[in-house]
Amino acid sequence: MRHSKPNRLLTSMLMLPLLLVVPAVASAEQIKADLTGYEEVPSVSTVSTGEFRAHISPDGESIDYELSYSGLQGTVQQSHIHVAQLSVNGSIVIWLCQTATPFLDPTGHAPQCPQSGTVTGTITSANVIAGSMAPQQLAAGHLAEVIAAIRAGAAYANVHTNLSPGGEIRGQITGSSK
Repeated sequence: MRHSKPNRLLTSMLMLPLLLVVPAVASAEQIKADLTGYEEVPSVSTVSTGEFRAHISPDGESIDYELSYSGLQGTVQQSHIHVAQLSVNGSIVIWLCQTATPFLDPTGHAPQCPQSGTVTGTITSANVIAGSMAPQQLAAGHLAEVIAAIRAGAAYANVHTNLSPGGEIRGQITGSSK
């Protein structure tokens, strides 16, 4: 059966948008962290575990994330991205989730934390708060600075509970091959 030129042209026109989308998705940078109590400072003896998985958009304007955790010994209060190298505590720069009170995300963008399970969201510059440690010189709204810290291995995700207010589980954020 012969295909006419109009059919080939129509097929080509329909395929073009798909070809334009695929490279953007393929070039999204993947990052991850496996959360345990041993990475907290000081280390926490807990059976809980968690995973932070995310994609930095090709233009660096957003991060889509999924945070999953289970087995927490305390009541979940909040979860964040902090800027600091391994074995050092650093400033909160992004809220991943929160509970109703008294821990309210100052940007008003963080979803509610479950006691166990998964939370997802999209981070933009509107989610970035100023670091509380002045020497770190972290400014509100500067997502590029947070992404630079992540790429340098100087950022971590953690989940805070009432029994471990400094964090019950934590993981250094790194690049991912998944």
